[in-house]
Amino acid sequence: MHTRRTVSTLVSEHSCTTMLTDVAPAGSSASKSAPSRSEEESRMTSSATFEQDALSVILVTAGYDHTIRFWEAWSGICSHTIQYSDSQVNRLAISPDKKLLAVAGHNTVKLYDCHPSSVAQTSTDASGRGANVSPVATFEGHTGNVTSVAWHCDGKWLVSGSEDGTLRIWDTRTSRTQRVYNHSGPVNDVVIHPNQGELVSCDQNGSVKVWDLSMNGCSHELVPEEEVPMRSVSIASDGSCLVAANNKGNVYVWRIQGGSYGADGSPIVGDGQNELTDLQPVTKFQAHNTYITRCALSPDARYLATCSADTTVKIWSTSHYQFKLDKVLTGHQRWVWDLAFSADSAYLVSASSDHVARLWELSSGETMRQYNGHHRAAVCVALNDTSLEF
Repeated sequence: MHTRRTVSTLVSEHSCTTMLTDVAPAGSSASKSAPSRSEEESRMTSSATFEQDALSVILVTAGYDHTIRFWEAWSGICSHTIQYSDSQVNRLAISPDKKLLAVAGHNTVKLYDCHPSSVAQTSTDASGRGANVSPVATFEGHTGNVTSVAWHCDGKWLVSGSEDGTLRIWDTRTSRTQRVYNHSGPVNDVVIHPNQGELVSCDQNGSVKVWDLSMNGCSHELVPEEEVPMRSVSIASDGSCLVAANNKGNVYVWRIQGGSYGADGSPIVGDGQNELTDLQPVTKFQAHNTYITRCALSPDARYLATCSADTTVKIWSTSHYQFKLDKVLTGHQRWVWDLAFSADSAYLVSASSDHVARLWELSSGETMRQYNGHHRAAVCVALNDTSLEF
């Protein structure tokens, strides 16, 4: 079985490889003579390893320049680019098996193959914007910008939210709409509960809604601040809490009571009823003085990340639901639109209107890599470095 690496191991191993293979002591003969066979074999092995790692870590950004860029996470090099001429890209989501990329644009969600060999890397237009690659599937039905998209854990369906005021669940095998849920206003975000049986969404009117798929309808509606757009929602990977952030820079936290989970993350349900939507308000705090564009709980649920129009990313400790500020990540020059954690919660990637995406090491708060190449605002990022078992 091939050992899959995460962003953490890629960054550290690439640093070590550079030190060992590329730097020789000053004045030594090694810096002047041709490499030995063992050194060449070592370099070839290292190169092959990193080629395999390129498949195990999928990092993608997109934005207003109508391009989707795939990056080598450890080097900061853009491995290939797809031209998306239909519209700007609003949101990205990588399938759990790392094979497909869901792209939310104007009115549609399109699926692209993530595998580099499937993309004509040398096929670019006159502007160098990238290959004009056909999607493997197109989901049509929305009548406004698609603002959010999320995958079911086995990839059989995905959900999208749109400015047309609807949520749509799509069968990824047929590209057909399975269900449509009407929201009270333009949808800004939607996530899938870890139990895979509920959705949580938020809208421009300030509502947060929980949708029970077994009931086929809305089971809860929360309106923390009337007429204040709720921008983003996130659920802890263990299903313990829900976080939502709005245009005033406020974050709201609810504890999810009564849920029990099996080892595979599926709900343990009693009496035929879903017991996972008893929401208890815990706290509210002001994370930023202006718009929050995205909030995300880390995979280990120990941290909350928020990004904002104030050009910063803030990291909050979730310990005892106190949400104390841990770090402020500074370096972006304009709005920060989106962010994504690494699987081990040690790194974070952010995308900004300054055209740049950054890889942050959370222990130090420092930028480890910078991804340059977009010609206009980079407004969305997706990262999947989870280990896959075969």
